[in-house]
Order: sequence, then C-alpha cells, then structure tokens
Amino acid sequence: MNDMTQTNFERALKIVGSRPARPDGVDKVTGRALFGADKSLPNMLVGRVLRSPYAHAKILSIDTSKAEKLKGVKAIITSVDFEDFPSEFVPNGEMVVNMKDITRNVMAREKVLYVGHTVAAIAATDEDIAEQALALIDVKYEVLPHVLEVEDAEKSDAPLLHDDMMTIGVEPAPTSASNVAKRVEFGFGDVEKGFSEADLVVEREFTTQQVHQGYIEPHACLASVSEDGQAELWCTTQGPFVVRNFCSKLLGFNAAQIRVTASEIGGGFGGKTVVYLEPLALALSRKSCRPVKMEMNRAEVFTASGPTSGAKIWVKIGVKNNGQITAGDCILKYQAGAFQGAPVGPGAMCAFAPYDLTNVRAVGYDIVVNRPKVAAYRAPGGPISEYGVESVIDEIALKIGMDPIDLRLKNAAKEGTIAPYGPKLGPIGMIETLEAAKDHPHYSAPLGPNQARGVASGFWFNIGGETSSSITINEDGTVGLTLGTPDIGGSRASMAMMASEELGVPMELIKPIIGDTNSLGFNFLTGGSRATFSTGTTVVESTREAIGELKKRAALLWEVSLDQVEWVDGHARLISGDEPKTMSLAQIAKQAGKTGGPIMANCSMNVTGAGPSLGTHIVDVEVDKETGRVSIIRYTAIQDAGKAIHPAYVEGQLQGGAVQGIGWALNEEYIYNDKGELENTGFLDYRIPVCSDVPMIDTVIVEVPNPNHPYGVRGVGETPIIPPLAAISNAVSRATNKRFDELPLSPPKVLAKLMHG
Repeated sequence: MNDMTQTNFERALKIVGSRPARPDGVDKVTGRALFGADKSLPNMLVGRVLRSPYAHAKILSIDTSKAEKLKGVKAIITSVDFEDFPSEFVPNGEMVVNMKDITRNVMAREKVLYVGHTVAAIAATDEDIAEQALALIDVKYEVLPHVLEVEDAEKSDAPLLHDDMMTIGVEPAPTSASNVAKRVEFGFGDVEKGFSEADLVVEREFTTQQVHQGYIEPHACLASVSEDGQAELWCTTQGPFVVRNFCSKLLGFNAAQIRVTASEIGGGFGGKTVVYLEPLALALSRKSCRPVKMEMNRAEVFTASGPTSGAKIWVKIGVKNNGQITAGDCILKYQAGAFQGAPVGPGAMCAFAPYDLTNVRAVGYDIVVNRPKVAAYRAPGGPISEYGVESVIDEIALKIGMDPIDLRLKNAAKEGTIAPYGPKLGPIGMIETLEAAKDHPHYSAPLGPNQARGVASGFWFNIGGETSSSITINEDGTVGLTLGTPDIGGSRASMAMMASEELGVPMELIKPIIGDTNSLGFNFLTGGSRATFSTGTTVVESTREAIGELKKRAALLWEVSLDQVEWVDGHARLISGDEPKTMSLAQIAKQAGKTGGPIMANCSMNVTGAGPSLGTHIVDVEVDKETGRVSIIRYTAIQDAGKAIHPAYVEGQLQGGAVQGIGWALNEEYIYNDKGELENTGFLDYRIPVCSDVPMIDTVIVEVPNPNHPYGVRGVGETPIIPPLAAISNAVSRATNKRFDELPLSPPKVLAKLMHG
C-alpha cells in the first residue's frame, strides 16, 4: 500500500462515497440513449439466421440456390465462409473459451448440436424477403440421438457430441472420446481424516436447472465493411475489444481493420461477453458491400444464446458438536451446453471459500449436452456450488442446535485464511458481514404462521485484467475521461467521481465517455466485477499523472522549480514565498499553449490485486401449504464492498443480484421436451420475478478496504447472486420441516414434497 493509498483510506473524502446523479441519466430517461438495435445506416440490409430444428444431427448438404435467386437477397453465408480453427483456448472473463468451438457455435459445420444452432444466414433488402429466403434454403439432415442431462451424457453409451474430445485432467489420460470435457480439483488436507474426526457428517445431493440471464435487450448489431476492407461494428456488448478479437480471428481481419463501438447495454450479466450475430453481420456485409443489421427475437435469445449451467451437486461436510467444521467435500457436474466451457472451475473455487477449513476438496466436471453453449451469468458457477454447501451448513446448524450465523462465524474465512483454490486471503469482510447480519433488526424480527427465516453466505474472488483509460484537460477547465469498459452498472459515474476526488474539482466538470476500440489501448471486458476496480485504478493513475503535468505547467508559469508546487483542491499552490499563490486548473489549462501544448494523460496496465467479496443474506418466506407457493416476505442483503464509491449503485447491485437469485430459486428453469426442444422461449413461460414477486430489499454495505486499490474498492456485482438460492431454500425447508434439494422451488415441486416427502 503506497502513502497516497493510505491517505485515501484515512482522509475525509468529498466526492467518493457520495450519491451524485449519473452522467448518462438524462439520456436514459429521455430515450435519447442508443442501444444495440437503435443504430441505422443508409442502404442498410436486414440480416436473418436459419437455425437448426434438431437437437443433434449431421448436416448432409445445404442448398442455397433458390434463396440466392430471390429478388432482394444480397448475400448468403454458411460454414464455408468461416475459417476452421484448431483448438485454441483463450480467456473470456472468469471463463475460458476455445476458438474451435466459437467458430462452430457461430455457424454449425459438420453437425448441429442443439435446437437453434445457426446453419446459415442471409442479408436482404427487407424483413419479409429475408424470411422468405430462409424458407428457400434446403438443408438435408441425418438426425442423431441427443442427450440433455449430465448424468446421461457421462454414460459410456451416451450419444457423443464430439468424437475428438478427450477428458482433460484425469489420470491416466483417456484413449477414447467422451462427453466429459474436463475434470478440475481444488483443495488440501485429508478429507477422509477430517470426516473420521467429526461428530456429525451430513451428505446431500442437489439439482439445479439451466437458467438464463434474462436481460431485457436482445442481442443486436450493425456491421459495415467497406470495399477497402475496413470494418465498423456497432453492437450491444460487455467487451468491444473482445468482440474485435473474436471477429478478426473468425473472419481473417487484422485487429486494426475492425472498429467496434459498444452501444448502451440493456442488461448483460455475463451473457453479452461472447459473440453470436457479430461475425455473421460482418461476413454478410463483406459479401454484399452494404451495411447489415441483425437482431435476435426473444425466442432466439433463449434458444441460441448462452444461459448458465444446470447441475448435479454432491456435498459432504463433517462437523464437531461445537460447530467446528472438520472436512468439506463436493462433486460438481455442470452442463456446458453443446461445447465445453461450463463455469465449473469457478464453482469449485468458490464452493467452500467463505470458510477457513483444514481439510477441503472440490471436484468439478465440465460435461457437454445438446443444449445451447453456456455463457457467464453473474458469478458464473458460484451460485450453484454454494447453494449445495450453504444448504448443508444450514442442515448442520439445525441438527447440532446452533444458530446458523454463529456456525458460520465459528468457521468464517478471515485475513490469512488459505482459500481452497490456493491463495492466502488478505483483508476480507466475511466476519463483518455475518456480525452485521446478526445485529440487523431483520434477524430478530418475529415470524408468522407458515413463515421461516433463511440465511446463506457467498464468496466471489473478483478479477482484474488489461485496462486502459485516458484523461484530457480541456482549455476551459473541463475534463474529458475516456474509458474502454462498457458501463453496465454506473461505472461512468464512479470513474468520474474518482477523477473528481483526485483533481479536487466538481464532478460536473468531468465528462466520461466509453471509447471505441480505436480510441484506447486494449481493455478486457466488463465482467467478473472488475470495472470499478480495474478501470478505477487506471483512472486514478492517469489523473495523478495529469496532476503532475498541471503542477509542471504552473511551475513554468511561475518560473519556479517543480518541487515548490503542490496540488490542493483543484489548484496549484506555491509552497515557498512570502505571498501565497494559487492557480486553478482552468487557469492553467487556458495557458497550456504557452507551456507545452495540450494536457492529457493515459494509463494502460494489467491490473492485479482484486480483493474477494463476501456477503450474507437474510430472507423470510411464507409457504402456502395448500398450493406450494412460496412468497418472499422480507429480504436483507449484506456485503463487503471494500469502499462504496457511489453507495446507491452498490445498493442497486445488491438488490439486483438478490432479485435474480430469487427468480433462480423460485421459478426460473429451461423446460425441454423429449425432442430436445425448449418449450418456454418467452417471458410469459420463462418466469423472471416481477415487482409483485419481491419486497423492498434492504441492503447493508460493509467496508473492509482492499489494500490493492487506491480507494479500497472490491468488485460488488457478482457476490449478491450467490446467497439467495440457498438462503431461500433454507427458509422454505425450515418453514415446512422438509429438506429441499432441487431448484426451482416452484409450487408444484414444493407441493409434491409436502404431500409425499
């Protein structure tokens, strides 16, 4: 921790920690903000996708000749328009993806692997012609058996999705292909010895279903490739630089040929960290030499973009009668969808991470099935694994007669704890969130008939990554701030606040924008709760560099040495001399031409030191024992934010994560028929929570500073979706005296448990 960082932790802050209006607020509420589908260009074509009607089938032939002859059709593409890639694994947020799989997911090649898999795409002069053209494309298939569940997919006689996929991470290395892509393991100690020392061992199996991020804005993009090969792409994305890299690889462009601009984003939650339409639109535009606009409808979003995994979970925990955990063990089997890459690694990392354990093991399996390729969903993998662990923790508390928060406090991870995935933890707020939960009025409030209270905790490790930002001091004293991470939760405001705090000028003078891929050095995507931490670090560093330049310019104007100038409250101040002298930022900027020209600063770095975030949730439920309906009566989310730059946005993140977790726990699931077809492809049948489903959600922000950030920031966006699944299940179990082990807790499932046990 440097001296300036220490000062920031201890000094009174004027801007950071306050609640100013967000810079993009007016455009959002007036409808002026442009989202993915709002952009248009002259002579624009409409792009549409032909998708597989089968869950698993060989593509025998594709005949596009009739469609090509239809008046108004300007381009048609199939897999022949995309280079075939060997396996090449690249990072993508908290997950890793394979370029070979991306090209086959964007456009099916040898086989279709799920209903909705792209087979061809067309560009036409209007929507009607585009739809007619799709109907004229003749595809011959050989239908194959399909498999939807992990326990079926791992059987030796299961339909094989990829005949060249060998399981990674097992010894001895396999000699034949299977649907199990990878085995991962984290942990240390001797779990069997730990179980032998326990007074009580609880072992349970759990099931979760595939759920979608539920963003309101569908995927959309507009591509324009000129005759000289230069390409512009406008899209709704969490990572324009990642889109540029994927598209350039898939289509044979170099990075400098593609300029990607991120639109405003109507929700992503991890689901917009990958590419679907973007390579198709670029390929169609290159072929037609006209701009091509593509949008998914809601059914396409559900059937062809990535949800998160469904899973089978086995958890075993041993404990002493005094509540000391002696061992924790789990096996996680996650659906990857049609291509490898389930978030089972992060799930295994997080499963037992809220606790300080001596003997711990988490094993995960990444298993392909005939469903859409999964994508990240807010703390990918964490909610699933911790649902199992936190449910068993609650059952143990009941069996040994211990308060569930006290049980967690006795075993809580703290500074110096070795996390199950390896590192020694620095300062973290697990104990503080538990103490805040126990002291909260909610925890001691009375309950009514058929009501009960559930508790669960959650952990997310957070990430950093490659980040760039720049700051420009304008000649009138205003400040331009260019960022490369799309704003999906108020980051423009938090970045402007940190720059304002550093410069000592009103926030209204800071004008933040999201730059395109030609405006800045590389920026990793907005995900993993990295934006405020990573981009904030570069903003502070670039602002401090700009302050150094402002001091230098003031020294030149005063004709003194630089060491005689300090920066205080937006002014250069002369340290020596009989008469105090100050010069405002605006005064220095106005004379920049006399002292060397424009004043600006950039910072590009691979930011490290992200601090883990922990949270604890309390929920009260009421169960209608005649219908099985579960109602959320009261909810409180408590989380360590390190430092809340803009507390209102942190509260919004906690509330939003809780609401998504409520949906995951109570209603949301993908429902397939025996043909492998998704039957609930709209929000009428795929039921996300609405206002009448949730109470006002109380929040408590705990602040245990992360020493690796100038203001102590921890990412906050991932953790709040982790505790709700277990907290709600624990509450329902306590309300009914029945232990539930399957999500969602929809009325039919709850009623069946009540009636039949």
